Amino acid sequence: MLYILLFAILLGIELLYFKVADRFNIIDKPNERSSHSRITLRGGGIIFYFGALLYFIVNGGGFPFFMLGLTMITLVSFIDDIHSVSRRVRLVIQFTAMALLFYQWGLFGGTPWWYLVIALICCTGIINAYNFMDGINGITGGYSLVLLGSLFYINHSVIHFTDELLIVVMILAVLVFNIFNFRTRAKCFAGDVGAVAIAFVVLFLLGQLILLTKDFSYIILLAVYGVDSVLTIVHRLLLKENIFDAHRKHAYQILANELGWKHVSVSISYMILQSLVVIGFLTIGSANHWAYFGITIAVLGIAYIVFMKRYFKLHQA
Repeated sequence: MLYILLFAILLGIELLYFKVADRFNIIDKPNERSSHSRITLRGGGIIFYFGALLYFIVNGGGFPFFMLGLTMITLVSFIDDIHSVSRRVRLVIQFTAMALLFYQWGLFGGTPWWYLVIALICCTGIINAYNFMDGINGITGGYSLVLLGSLFYINHSVIHFTDELLIVVMILAVLVFNIFNFRTRAKCFAGDVGAVAIAFVVLFLLGQLILLTKDFSYIILLAVYGVDSVLTIVHRLLLKENIFDAHRKHAYQILANELGWKHVSVSISYMILQSLVVIGFLTIGSANHWAYFGITIAVLGIAYIVFMKRYFKLHQA
């Protein structure tokens, strides 16, 4: 009954946001870099923040520094969805939010400074890569659902690393968002506010798991997004492009735009692929985690390169 009540509250908040977005014209207009052709409400992913906030209230203030960091990074992303915020300001806020996350993880005090610097760069990169991958209907909601479902299973059946209620509430928030986004004609898009917020939550949970188990190979939960993001950045550098500019060169974008796959079909494909990666990882046993990690990244990387060699010419045309 608690979960039903939380779902109903989140659904009500999302519907209320639609009225606000419609009233203040918070919309996404298609341009030459878009993978959609209709004006659509932007920022529906704000429900991810409210999911975490709802957990914070119900739990009596659990993970306060994580919540403060999430609030900061959500706020600047929401403002950026409405009026462009300079890249420097966004990075300062993201670094500050990440520092709060590190404090929540207990990294300060004894951790080498160079470790923190590397972690800060990597974690901020993950947040922004997750945001860059949000470009078609269903991909952010669908992929996040796979990640949260995997984390729920690990927390429930493998090793308890966090409060289960947080994962459940976030799953409910993603389900609410998917009602309006995971379909052919989306009612709303996640916006930067949604993609960044869910990335921050996923990163927090994944960090808790890695720090407890001291097994960094759990980063494989981000393998499909990671390979697409990193190799696309490398590809764009080879093309001498500004990697911070909007583009349509990700593998999922070429599938949707140049090859004509339906958005939902592409999103489901990414979900299935990441699910298979996780199932294999959890089945193979902890002794072989790193070997499995290396083989998986190599296979995904080769598949990406082969795909681009064959189909990138369509994008160029």
